[in-house]
Amino acid sequence: MGRLNSETRAEMSPMMGAKDSVTMKKDLGVMNGVAIIVGIIIGSGIFVSPKGVLVYSGSIGLSLIIWALCGLLSMVGALCYAELGTMIPRSGGDFAYIHESFGPLPAFLFLWVALLIIMPTGNAIQALTFAYYMLQPFYNTCHPPDDVVRLVAAMVICFLTFINCYNVRWSSTVQEVFTGAKIVALIIIIGTGVYVLGTGDFSKYSQPFEGTRLDPGRIALALYSGLFSYAGWNYLNFVVEELKDPFRSLPRAIYISLPLVTVVYLLANVAYFAVLSPTEVLASNAVAVTFGNRMLGVMSWMMPFFVACSTFGGLNGGIFASSRLFFVGAREGCLPVALAMINVNKLTPVPSLVFLCFLTLCMLVTSDVYSLINYISFVESLFITMSTAGLLYLRWKLPEAPRPIKVNIALPIIFLVVCLFLVTFPIYMTPVEVGVACGIILSGVPVYLVGVLWRRNVSCLDGLMDSMNNAIQKLTNSVIDTSKMD
Repeated sequence: MGRLNSETRAEMSPMMGAKDSVTMKKDLGVMNGVAIIVGIIIGSGIFVSPKGVLVYSGSIGLSLIIWALCGLLSMVGALCYAELGTMIPRSGGDFAYIHESFGPLPAFLFLWVALLIIMPTGNAIQALTFAYYMLQPFYNTCHPPDDVVRLVAAMVICFLTFINCYNVRWSSTVQEVFTGAKIVALIIIIGTGVYVLGTGDFSKYSQPFEGTRLDPGRIALALYSGLFSYAGWNYLNFVVEELKDPFRSLPRAIYISLPLVTVVYLLANVAYFAVLSPTEVLASNAVAVTFGNRMLGVMSWMMPFFVACSTFGGLNGGIFASSRLFFVGAREGCLPVALAMINVNKLTPVPSLVFLCFLTLCMLVTSDVYSLINYISFVESLFITMSTAGLLYLRWKLPEAPRPIKVNIALPIIFLVVCLFLVTFPIYMTPVEVGVACGIILSGVPVYLVGVLWRRNVSCLDGLMDSMNNAIQKLTNSVIDTSKMD
């Protein structure tokens, strides 16, 4: 294993990457980046529960407008992050940008929430969804047993963690293959919808705006639901140090992937509403499966299979990207330094991956993880708002800093206004969820004071941190014998 030592960190420019001799390999090109973005974005959302947008928008017409608007907003946000990612060419995404703009405490709070809830919970949900739909064909008359679902979910988490530890190329290959599988599933859905509309059956679109709800709070919650299905548009920034040519690869991957996802999502929803009524969509927990049962006959088994493939690829991409966030956090001294170690043979952040695997497995103890995602949606919007504000702040603070990509100033301003809207209006619509989310954020303040600031001045904490480092190394060695990974 290799890691960044204190001298290396002291020599680092805040705008540059580390100069240590052991770094992760630059092994990802444009198409790998496209596969990562598309593979992470197209997870279970578009197949399992697109009804969230319809619940708050109230009509088919406004629902489709929300889906298009979410795609446009994701594109604008991704372009803003492209400027940040090439100006601050370090992995870690929001953590690196908030740290550079507003200092270590806000950056640590983002890392704390990501560590505690966002990353492991999101990965656990993907794994549980994969397990449920893989097992469904074997339990035609009932739901798969909960313990069996958890066991299969744990197995796939461990398997994909091993793949990511062993070889970056293997991980990217898995991502490309399963991204292709989910695109095939969506092509089947879209093709079926085109066939129905081609027969002249437009009955479901006879009154597309009936029941429309224009309350600002509901619009914000509808955007939340849509943007949740687009989540992942910023994940390529977590691995920018592993792109072969980030100044070229990052923006090109964004230009290809975001319009592709937006068009596919829109057409998929058009297909859903061509076959299913709004009442049927709202009554379904898995719209794609309901769609398949209605239209595919004996081939309806394909939809659960493709949903499983989709979540498998989404989980792989989530493990790949989120482990880099913890790696960067440890490298900056905000987490145990063992998480900043890299396997010298495979050039992968093995301790960070194993630690993430452990946290994700802990999330399988409870099945009530979906409510946690509802609580944390506000937090994600809050920190994206902070990163976007950081872009504008750095434009003022460092106007002459190198910016290989510089977007029109109107884009970050528009995106910031939208983010503020998304953060503000749900406060009165869902005050309990917002309150819990704020509590989770603030709980990181004492952890930062003790674990980061005081640790530098209180020698008795050094032993505690050394014990944590040793425990993480032992956990890593017990899962993967890195000395044999030649």
